[in-house]
Amino acid sequence: MTNPEKATVLVVDDDIDTISMLNDALDSAGFTVLIALDGVQALAITRQIIPHIILMDAMMPQLDGFETSVQLRQNPGLDQVPIIFMTGLNETEAVLNAFSAGVVDYVVKPVQLAELLARVRTHLRNSQLTSSAYRTLDSAGQLTCSINRQGEVIWATPGARLLLTPFCRTAFNLNATTSRLLLDWLDSHPEQGLPIQLKEASECLNWYLVHQTGPSHYVLRLDRPEKESDTIDSLRHHFSLTPREAEITFWLVKGKTNREIAQILTLSPRTVNKHLEQVFRKLEVDNRTSATARVMRCF
Repeated sequence: MTNPEKATVLVVDDDIDTISMLNDALDSAGFTVLIALDGVQALAITRQIIPHIILMDAMMPQLDGFETSVQLRQNPGLDQVPIIFMTGLNETEAVLNAFSAGVVDYVVKPVQLAELLARVRTHLRNSQLTSSAYRTLDSAGQLTCSINRQGEVIWATPGARLLLTPFCRTAFNLNATTSRLLLDWLDSHPEQGLPIQLKEASECLNWYLVHQTGPSHYVLRLDRPEKESDTIDSLRHHFSLTPREAEITFWLVKGKTNREIAQILTLSPRTVNKHLEQVFRKLEVDNRTSATARVMRCF
């Protein structure tokens, strides 16, 4: 985790006096400071360097702070970088527009340096804790995201963000087809652990409901479907199983009951039981749990 005092701060402001004041204060506090005099420069800088936090003026030539923030948020590499607005605008509409553009905090000018530095440190710590949590989820194979009923991606771990790309029309919005299919599925109150599988061009994803947070927000886990035929073929060769025994073992390891396996493979439960007797013998185990453990050790 980056030491908050060693972080890189991008200051975006067209006022030279403000730039000078903030540069001195941030540099004295141990931060590395990058300067952009307008939104266009800010976008150019962030294509080369990802800062840890951004201080953004609202009113600038060419591209104002509101539109700059919106465009920055469209870059997946910047979606977790905190943006603090600094502006003389304190009307409610301006504040709401800023937060809609993706900023995390709003400071009214003239800036109080001690207060601003405290806010910078706080948002850096929060951002780094969040990023650490996301990386932990990804490393555990829990590629996770949150969406709302408008089809907006509220947040996503880096791994989930990569999987989502073909299913999104922008970095933070699912395409219309994906959004509609997901919401229809969510409205059917799906059972946890049973995914919906969606395809987009050559990509295919399993979407699992983890939990619902409030009336319109959902946390979902994503993964790519296994190629069943490849896995079943590997099971068959590794354990000297028949094709049918390998199919049954595949679904057994996925936690399906004998009755569920029978339904999936259009067999009778009695036939599944008979095949499992042979599977257990070949795997040298005597129950489902041991069989699953044996397979998991080998794959």
